[in-house]
Amino acid sequence: MRQAGRYLPEYRATRARAGDFMTLCQTPELACEVTLQPLARYPLDGAIVFSDILTVPDAMGLGLYFVEGEGPKFQHPLRDAAAIRRLGVVDPEARLDYVAAALRLIRRELAGRVPLIGFAGSPWTLATYMVEGGSSREFARLKTLLYDQPALLETLLAVLADSVAAYLTMQVRAGAQVLMIFDTWGGVLTPADYRRFSLDFMARIIEQLPREYEGRRVPVILFTKGGGQWLEAMADAGADALGLDWTVNIGEARRRVGERVALQGNLDPAVLYASPEHIRERVAGILEDFGAGSGHVFNLGHGIHPQVDPDHAGAMIQAVQAISPRFHV
Repeated sequence: MRQAGRYLPEYRATRARAGDFMTLCQTPELACEVTLQPLARYPLDGAIVFSDILTVPDAMGLGLYFVEGEGPKFQHPLRDAAAIRRLGVVDPEARLDYVAAALRLIRRELAGRVPLIGFAGSPWTLATYMVEGGSSREFARLKTLLYDQPALLETLLAVLADSVAAYLTMQVRAGAQVLMIFDTWGGVLTPADYRRFSLDFMARIIEQLPREYEGRRVPVILFTKGGGQWLEAMADAGADALGLDWTVNIGEARRRVGERVALQGNLDPAVLYASPEHIRERVAGILEDFGAGSGHVFNLGHGIHPQVDPDHAGAMIQAVQAISPRFHV
């Protein structure tokens, strides 16, 4: 969860050298550098390609840019039906080739030390930014579209699903060994609307992905923030694992989904503000709640906060490595 990010001083130095966030994303050498920085600092079990979920709508011509202190914005947000209907499925080889170049470079630099994880945003989450024009709390424009013109929203989500599927397929061919779909805003929907406008379109993506490549399995992880009430439905969507935020007990989640999927999570990122002693206690609690056996990828329940002391992230990793052998062999 945001493994290479604003909490690391070495990342901030590289970001300053790049000049702006989009240059950092679109320069393969710099993306490789910040992807590898956490592995130089911590004994981690995987590398996450440095990119952004909004590269797909940017490739659709919406003009992604970032405002300091405000986050992502689009120069050309979707404001009417004609704008939505003009969108076509993205050709990632033509429009997102810089991500493929970064993946190839990272994979070569890793030299098999750890797996390389690729990712993309869910169609619903991408649509929230594309219709609202940036971050939102109420999602007024998108929910108006959902309730007044649901078929038009489904048109948008279908184009996004097929674009994300093509993008993730390109990532696999470029070197990604695991894929993750981030549904950051699925939790703001009603149960029926979550299935119709978020989960069904993530399932549409998963159906199109290569599940084996070069003789190896390509696992897919599905994450919906605030999705704890829908775990059973999520487990049926075709993914190999589910990411959990911190609002669900991981032991209860394991009982609900059984052996159908592995689970990833789910420490509250705010725990990393606490002392190393308390971090260790919370890590131990999650490991104990999951219990013995395989199928647990320890992780935060969402992105690491930029104010976190890097030593506290290190304390979490040390605790996982020290305690988990009691449960995972």
